[in-house]
Amino acid sequence: MANPSAPSPKPWIDAISPYVPGRSSTDSGIVAAKLSSNENPLGTSQAAQQAFAAAARTLGRYPDGGATALREAIADRFALDPARVIYGTGSDEILHLAAGAYAGVGDEILFVRYGFSVYPIATRRVGATPVEAPDQDYATDVDALLDCVTERTRVVFLANPNNPTGTFLPRDELLRLHRGLPADCLFVIDQAYYEYVPENEDDGGFDLARTQPNVLVTRTFSKIHGLAAERIGWGYGSAEVVNALHKIRAPFNVTTAGQHAAIAAIKDAEFVAASQAHNARWRAWLEDQIAGFGNAGVRAVPSKANFVLVLFEGKLTGEQAFEGLMQRGLITRWLPGQDLPHGLRISIGTEEEMHRLVEALRELVEATP
Repeated sequence: MANPSAPSPKPWIDAISPYVPGRSSTDSGIVAAKLSSNENPLGTSQAAQQAFAAAARTLGRYPDGGATALREAIADRFALDPARVIYGTGSDEILHLAAGAYAGVGDEILFVRYGFSVYPIATRRVGATPVEAPDQDYATDVDALLDCVTERTRVVFLANPNNPTGTFLPRDELLRLHRGLPADCLFVIDQAYYEYVPENEDDGGFDLARTQPNVLVTRTFSKIHGLAAERIGWGYGSAEVVNALHKIRAPFNVTTAGQHAAIAAIKDAEFVAASQAHNARWRAWLEDQIAGFGNAGVRAVPSKANFVLVLFEGKLTGEQAFEGLMQRGLITRWLPGQDLPHGLRISIGTEEEMHRLVEALRELVEATP
């Protein structure tokens, strides 16, 4: 019971279900393969590690609050205007900034069912109302999203590829979605996993952000670049949008070491290519292996990210699979909090981890009566 003499949070804060990160240890504490947080199994590039270590000489000084060199490196890599690059502690901060700058009490923020769990948190944090559009077999349904737009809709979040389903909205559908949104609605295209999408399948997000005043694209250094520990994200949009986000951005939000590591990482094309190749190979292999369990009610949702959502629709339940894998030293992400009690999101790991995972799943399937 709340203490009547103590401060009370706003009701919309009380309504928030806190973000639950992927587990990093088993119940027994044994050393395990962590396949719960979509981290890069190849680690971090040597160039980024060296740049990070070199920054230790400046620990007594505040970082560059304008992240000038980092913005220029990002702009150079993607042919963008550095003045229109926003940066933060992971792309999560950029998502929160977007909600905070463009929505509030009485407004609505729209996203698809089975979307990234930060979206409802960012929405409720500013007192806005979260609205979930129905999915289409775990994928984004553009018509369903547009049907949910009202005069109160201020922000639409779209993860592409989507987390936790791994599904991908192609360019023509993404452009159709944007065309159907009101001009005063901010369209946020969350591309945290975009580097895992083949180059010939560009969704057109940057093209929109370059030319449209109501589009913001966000990305992160946590995934393909292997800098999850440093929490560095960024976004790109119109000058008006970026300036609004800067007004509520925390000062000095990206560390000196993080800025230097990110600059080195974005220039290390060889490491990025190796990470893409590893992911493509073992994601396809995992999906193929899961297909072999189809007669047991186990299937994989086709993914464009560095993870696969595996659904347990037969006798072996998602919870049983999660616990069974945990007992065998394999940590996955069970998702009952996202209305997916029958699903495990499984990160693409090393070759050895992928083989261990499939063998363990095979044991669990065969042991289920």
